[in-house]
Amino acid sequence: MTDPTTPHRARRAWMLWSGAAVTLTLVAAIAVAAIGHKSTATAAGDYLRAGLNKPTADLLALDPMTDEGTVKAPTMNLTNEDGTALTLAEFRGKVAIVTVNDDQCTDQCALFAQDILAADKDLTAAERADIAFVSINANPYYPRPANTLAWSRQHGLASLPNWYYGTGSPAQLAATWKAWGEPVELDPAAKTVEHGTDIFIVGPTGDEVDLAQFGSQSADTGPFGHGLAQLAVDALPASERGPVAGSNLAAPLAGGTGVDDTPAPIKLTALNGATTISTASDRGEYAVVNFWASTCSACTSEMPDFEREYRELGGKVAFLGVDVSDPTDAARAFAEKYGVSYPLAADPKGATAGRFRVTGLPFTVVLSPTGKVLVRHPGALTRDELDFVLHDLDTALPGADS
Repeated sequence: MTDPTTPHRARRAWMLWSGAAVTLTLVAAIAVAAIGHKSTATAAGDYLRAGLNKPTADLLALDPMTDEGTVKAPTMNLTNEDGTALTLAEFRGKVAIVTVNDDQCTDQCALFAQDILAADKDLTAAERADIAFVSINANPYYPRPANTLAWSRQHGLASLPNWYYGTGSPAQLAATWKAWGEPVELDPAAKTVEHGTDIFIVGPTGDEVDLAQFGSQSADTGPFGHGLAQLAVDALPASERGPVAGSNLAAPLAGGTGVDDTPAPIKLTALNGATTISTASDRGEYAVVNFWASTCSACTSEMPDFEREYRELGGKVAFLGVDVSDPTDAARAFAEKYGVSYPLAADPKGATAGRFRVTGLPFTVVLSPTGKVLVRHPGALTRDELDFVLHDLDTALPGADS
């Protein structure tokens, strides 16, 4: 059944994400009507923008609007995080990337914040002036601009001149979610929410051009951010399109290390415990392979978080830390300082890091129980973010409510 006020919108299968890596028992859930878009592709990625390859389109779950006709984006009348009015009309003549995000979220929305930072980095200065990242607050329990601004600062977005985070009264927010067809479920007792994960690409004339989604796959920050930037640039008039930095997700190769590849196991010398360690996930469980170095400042905060997650999961997920291009003594001292008890291996010349196409440190790869690459994440992951990804893959893992 479609919303009579928006007859061009057909129901779509919705994906909900909570603002924490937990399974919510909704005490008094309020479901905002999910009035979405009809998929026009036989599978995600069958429709490609000029700058996207199919693996990247699949990563973004690209759902084009080619057969929908002209779909005008809904309006919004909210307050930006800086206290100024926020309407969609102010982006006329630009491309707006519109999402719904929870201003109390520390996992999924936090991962998507990194995607936005990566996308913005891939744009030229001229493109940034014509492309805006616009978010709608999904949490009516924390509706003040101070709440959205604090979240933006926490995740590095407040410094972007083309970032906007709109909020308003609970009634204003509910009306905005409904207008955009985004489902939001509320738990008043816990003051937590679950919300839709759509990414709306709105063109310069105010028409919806493309629809994508973010989820645990958006932990592949580099190619996901590049794809997002490319979608935005492709929505600009041809005369305003420029180059987009970064790269598409590599096409799957047999034995490769891209998403959906199953890399051949690599045996490494251990830093602690056994004499050799393999990168394979060969024990029928998920595996987290984390590349790090004692000279990596971001690793100083990430490794203690990984250690806590490893202990919390009680051995149900395999962890392997791969030390890259470090003197052995320095690596061991670093691991001892931060109390790392999960297996660590040495990659003294960076050969294994190269095999996994590691672009910088830290870098994390998550393997399935059969050894398939599920996630490639450049940069640091907090415990909440890692916990979200792992419990999204396997809801039976212990500690989901921690």
